[in-house]
Amino acid sequence: MISATEQFFSDAIYAVQEVLNAADVLSDISANTIHSNRGDIMLFDFKLSTPDEGLVDITNEVNAAVRESGVLEGICVIYCPHTTAAITINENADPDVKRDFLLGLDTSFPDLNDFRHAEGNSDAHIKSSTVGASETVIISGGKPLLGTWQNIYFCEFDGPRTNRRFYVKIIGG
Repeated sequence: MISATEQFFSDAIYAVQEVLNAADVLSDISANTIHSNRGDIMLFDFKLSTPDEGLVDITNEVNAAVRESGVLEGICVIYCPHTTAAITINENADPDVKRDFLLGLDTSFPDLNDFRHAEGNSDAHIKSSTVGASETVIISGGKPLLGTWQNIYFCEFDGPRTNRRFYVKIIGG
């Protein structure tokens, strides 16, 4: 049980984050639903534009896909089909976490002159492979089961791009 003061600060941080998320929308996200012949499996195809490098919050899109699916219990897989982008779950309360996340990756995987890949984006490929192409989230009570401070992010490592996409696969059970 949390105190009234802790609840107040929790609510305040959430409200500030919502404002920051609204102000930080760098993408135009659209969706297409692909239904399977089984009612308990659905695939959602989302398209987005991304910044040079950054984390785009896609939690609302994932929540909407789960809601539209009508699945109350199951799993949700969020998948990125690009080799220079990724999907991650991370803190949503402090915007510095996103900055520090990218700084850590840039420090760990700098763009080196010794890289041979002709496109010149080897560091983006390494970051994508390190973070990963997908996340799996449990669906419980008709909602993705995320921690208090967790959101789902599309990670762009080689932008800006106008033709990025991610998929959300909902499997009931």
